[in-house]
Amino acid sequence: MREIIYDVAVTLDGYIAAPGGDVSAFPQTGPHAEAYAQRLATYDTVLMGRATYEFAYDFGLPPGAHAYPHMAHYIFSASIALPKDAAVTAVRSDWRECVTRLREQPGAAIYLCGGGQFAGWMLSENLIDRLVLKRVPITLGGGIPLFDRVGLSAKVTNGAEWQCLGATPYDNGVVLETYKRKAT
Repeated sequence: MREIIYDVAVTLDGYIAAPGGDVSAFPQTGPHAEAYAQRLATYDTVLMGRATYEFAYDFGLPPGAHAYPHMAHYIFSASIALPKDAAVTAVRSDWRECVTRLREQPGAAIYLCGGGQFAGWMLSENLIDRLVLKRVPITLGGGIPLFDRVGLSAKVTNGAEWQCLGATPYDNGVVLETYKRKAT
């Protein structure tokens, strides 16, 4: 079964973006960014919610286009507007069924991109196998959390346990932390 890996930059106080989705406080270059680019090359499928996908529009991504050219894209949203010839797949319902089907297909690990509500839902459904956190040495005091409580279902996963597989500090203060979900 393919693993789903939530690979994301996060502040010391648990935010993946400042209010309004601003990511300008996050360092965009350096050895942590190079390591991230190398990891991206190992994924062949990306999962994201509507807000994360549409965030890329601000950087020139046309609606319906691939954000990562080498990956199959699944955008989980009942409301996203995409052109008829979209290169990405909108998953409008039966989210769990779609994720389960993707995990069972042959291929590389699946990249969970972005976060907030969709990552919260994925966590509450026990669908995240690994966390790869680029811990940035800043605090924002607010913004988009690593796991938004709005996305968490009624079966909140307060009991989820994770095993730290390692931490790699970089000279710019970023620490790459890797965790694997413990078997329940």
